Formats: sequence, structure tokens, C-alpha cells
Amino acid sequence: MILQDKVALVTGGTSGIGRATAIAFGAAGAKVVFSGRRDTEGEKTAKLIRETGAECLYVHSDASNEEDIKALVQQTVETYGRLDCAFNNVGHEGLIKPLHEQPIKDFDKLMALNVRGLFLCMKYEIQQMLSQGSGVIVNNSSVVGLFGFPGGSPYSASKHAVMGLTRSAALDYARQGIRINAVNPANIATEGLDRAYKKLGITADAMTPMVPMGRIAQAKEAAQAIVFLCSDAASYITGQPLVIDGGITVS
Repeated sequence: MILQDKVALVTGGTSGIGRATAIAFGAAGAKVVFSGRRDTEGEKTAKLIRETGAECLYVHSDASNEEDIKALVQQTVETYGRLDCAFNNVGHEGLIKPLHEQPIKDFDKLMALNVRGLFLCMKYEIQQMLSQGSGVIVNNSSVVGLFGFPGGSPYSASKHAVMGLTRSAALDYARQGIRINAVNPANIATEGLDRAYKKLGITADAMTPMVPMGRIAQAKEAAQAIVFLCSDAASYITGQPLVIDGGITVS
């Protein structure tokens, strides 16, 4: 198991890619701490992780609240002694409207979660990893963190910010035993994708022909890429985006 006896943290682990990654961490041998705001879904995720044979802990936590994030990292260390890898699955897609129609309050709310929330996660995770002399962070960005998104300028801007945080922090800590990368998914079967399609007025069936691989991915496919980045198999990779999109960005 490539993460045997590691301690892994997942924020936003109650559904979608976060849930799939928490389960994949457990299957790879890690002890798993995961957070979220939907306690019933948290219990479901915990059951699925334990079915892999892994230990786990669910923590009710709001990623946009600094004290919650600080306490989440502290509880991880108090429970399992350290923090080896973290997947920061923080974000919401926001409204699909042209920029001039985007309400400022919605823009501020989106940035508070997608950018500030992720910054807080990194800040307190890195503090712990520095004290250990090692650690790996993977941030959840998006393919629209690499190019534009008509109608979704705030979301795209927030995911570009995730890439800026990822790349810059990777340089800050490259010689201190900490690797920091991002995943940039598209068309992964999750609740978030369903919401985005609904806002765009399209269906998965309509989008599938546009994907070179001809299908929508399952969340576990993204999760396996995240496990790889957290493992020693990726020991010389830092500051990089890993695109998981079935070939869309090269088509």
C-alpha cells in the first residue's frame, strides 16, 4: 500500500471527489481525517472508509472559518500524531452569468471559500508539516484554473488563484521537505458537475461527445491521481497541475 501508515487529511470529504479521495487514501493504507458540514454524509463516508480497513475520523468543519481549519489540523495531529498529506477540496462553482451581471456579494462569497478557505487550509497544514520536516499538499483546482470560462469569470479567477497559491508555495517550501501540487479536473461525475450543468442548461449526455475519451469520469479516477501525487512515486513533482479531463484541454 503506497500510503501505508501515513496520516491523510481531506477537507470537503463528504461527497464527490473529496469522498472518493478519503476512501482511496484509506484503501492505500493511510489513517484518514476528513471534514465537511453535512454530518449525515460524513457518517456515510466514514463507513465507506472503514470498509477498506482504515482508521478514520470525521470532523464537522467550515473551510471558510479560520478557527475551524486551525482546529481541524490540530485535531488531526492530536489523534494520529502527524500530518503527512492533505487534499484541499475547497470550493463552489458560483453563478453562471457574464461578469457585469455577477453580484458583488456572490463574488465575495465565492472568493471567501475558494481562495481564502484554501489559503487557510494550506497555512495551517504547512505549519504542521514544517515542524515535521515533510509533507505533501494537493489542492483541487480545475481546468478553468488554466484557461477562461465564459459566464464563470469569478469561478475561473478563483481557480487561477488556487494555481498561484500552489505554484508559489511549492517554491517557498521545496527545500523544506514539502511538496505542493494541484489537480485540475473536468467532467467528473459529482454533485458539483450536476449543478454546473443545470446552470448551463445542458446535460451530461450532451457534453459527452465533446470529450475525446467519450465519457464522463468517475470521482474515483480523480482520487487515484491524488493518491499518486501524495505518494513517494511522485517524490520529484512539485508546483504542478495534473489535468484530469479525458483530453479536453488538448482537443
